Amino acid sequence: MTRVRMDLFTSLDGYTPSDPTPDNPMGEDWGRLTAAYAATRTFRENVFGDTSGAGTTGVDDRYAVAYSEGVGAEIMGAGKFGLHAFPDDADWKGWWGDTPPFGTAVYVLTHTAPRPSLPMKGGTTFHFRNTAIEDVLTEATEAAGDLDVRVGGGYRTARDFLRAGLVDDLHLLVAPIFLGRGHRLWDDLRGFELTHRITTEVAESGTIHVTLTR
Repeated sequence: MTRVRMDLFTSLDGYTPSDPTPDNPMGEDWGRLTAAYAATRTFRENVFGDTSGAGTTGVDDRYAVAYSEGVGAEIMGAGKFGLHAFPDDADWKGWWGDTPPFGTAVYVLTHTAPRPSLPMKGGTTFHFRNTAIEDVLTEATEAAGDLDVRVGGGYRTARDFLRAGLVDDLHLLVAPIFLGRGHRLWDDLRGFELTHRITTEVAESGTIHVTLTR
């Protein structure tokens, strides 16, 4: 059965960055927040094409491997795609490069839809939708077949799916830093410990992996 999965990065004080720019689309603090994940062997291979075997291989890498396994479709917001980073560039195809690291159908939530679908190298095709998240999830579930649907964020998309109770498996990567600014992920969201089973594990990097499973 298809499950809806989500992986989110947050600081110890519950923040994610809120200051994206065209040249730094995930915000100034994103590098600090994701440093341990980006250092893993799996991330380096999947995102940068580094097949040298360099990178960490401990607990963080184990979660990085699980991140990509069994995913048949992805849903993300316009900001994560980078749709509005260069709005005057007719050739802009998002900030993921010519070969995005998804390899699946990706449904981008945007008020500018309808737009033509965008096939990319490596098996990724971006589809643009301006409908209710439940309708997009139904379409993504059909595209995923027997595999799972991953909700990739960003912040507003993640909160919309969490608020609607649509997430079966939530993995929080809590970086051992205090941002003191940004979006507060859990404001007005309560009760997940009542509907999901919670486990925690601390990696060698100090990252706390919190897994909530329904």
